[in-house]
Amino acid sequence: MEICIDSIESAKNAIRGGATRLEACSALSEDGLTPTPGLIRFIKQFSNVPVYAMIRIRSGNFIYTHEEKQAMLYDLAILKDAGADGFVFGALNQDKTINYESCREIISAVGPEKHVTFHRAFDEVKDPIQALEELVKLGFERVLTSGQKKIALEGLPLITDLIKHAKNRIIVMPGSGINPENIAFIKNTCKAKEFHASARIRIAMENETLKANKIDDLNLHYINVASEELVRKMVDIINS
Repeated sequence: MEICIDSIESAKNAIRGGATRLEACSALSEDGLTPTPGLIRFIKQFSNVPVYAMIRIRSGNFIYTHEEKQAMLYDLAILKDAGADGFVFGALNQDKTINYESCREIISAVGPEKHVTFHRAFDEVKDPIQALEELVKLGFERVLTSGQKKIALEGLPLITDLIKHAKNRIIVMPGSGINPENIAFIKNTCKAKEFHASARIRIAMENETLKANKIDDLNLHYINVASEELVRKMVDIINS
């Protein structure tokens, strides 16, 4: 059970809930960008749960310039020193094929001692079976996908086909919209072995200024954090 997190609180909740791997990001509101080295280092100081760091310099598409790629390689080196156990990356060409060269450079920089997940850029490729074969050749450990639909539940037919085609050469990990209510159905339908979720809930932030001025409108003072309870429920379901 991999949980994506973008804060220390979420990391702690996910670990207490039984997450077996974390995907560390910043800005989950933008579908995840490169995290800070401090977040990685802090998590590694209080837990042995593997932490994979997102390598994504900006939001938007997954077609990167040479300068953006060089900046991401620099970030990768820093996060590697900070203790990241693996990395999450994806790059495409203009024609929606895998950018083989960019992926090869990232994997080479990571080195043989750590692993790389190809993220949901995969859900934009024009030929998912061919793309999966290319990821196998490149040496990716896994691919995160919602089956080219908005959520994994809707993309189950393709996810099932990808898992069958992979033949254990690469892990196909369903993600997007996975929760305690649907994870058992997804597991039983596609036979996936790994799952990805954010397990987030919305909580109000304490704000002393608002309290002092007796302002009740806290609409702009909420944050989303991983729920220990939701993580635990999903872990229990997939282990049952």
